[in-house]
Amino acid sequence: MPETRRRATKIARVSGHVIGVDEAGRGPLAGPVVAGAVLLGRRPPEGLADSKKLSAKRRAVLEEQIKAQCRWAVGVVEPEEIDRLNIFGATMLAMTLAVQGLVAQLDGAVGEVRVDGNLTPQGRHTDWCWPARAIVGGDAIEPCISAASIIAKEHRDRLMRAAAERYPHYGWERNAGYGTAQHLAALREHGPTPLHRRSFAPVAQLLLI
Repeated sequence: MPETRRRATKIARVSGHVIGVDEAGRGPLAGPVVAGAVLLGRRPPEGLADSKKLSAKRRAVLEEQIKAQCRWAVGVVEPEEIDRLNIFGATMLAMTLAVQGLVAQLDGAVGEVRVDGNLTPQGRHTDWCWPARAIVGGDAIEPCISAASIIAKEHRDRLMRAAAERYPHYGWERNAGYGTAQHLAALREHGPTPLHRRSFAPVAQLLLI
């Protein structure tokens, strides 16, 4: 049996709610890591896809539709906690918080949580207590994960735009905290802010100068 048919059979046998989870913000030098969790409604939005492949305008439209037609929640882990745990641990925590927030809204059992990537928080965070399956490239092939990726990215981008108003030198409204040339130049000139991840190499190196 072809792999695609085996996968479809496996998905069909899941009983209970199927939740998609994805994160945004593992790589930036500043700002939180955010996870989104989504339970699709009976009529999910059309055109769900990996948030990174969508235009900002299309993401905004889909985010509004997801919030209106689906159940959703986010988990946010701030830079101080990222530095304490490391980015992997912080990502597992953000996913756990997002699913906790969503499950609190639901009636009935969770059948499966589908997580983008090759690892899930199952066995990696003490508060994770739901069946989970990692799907590499899931944000492009699983609609519930695609929806979660949109929720996570849009939520995080809004946080970074708000942060840019407080710390205007770093261009976060455009780079979302990633290490662009503008961001690195501003770091060298103005130094790190409280929202910078001090455990990340470019920031840590500046602190040693």
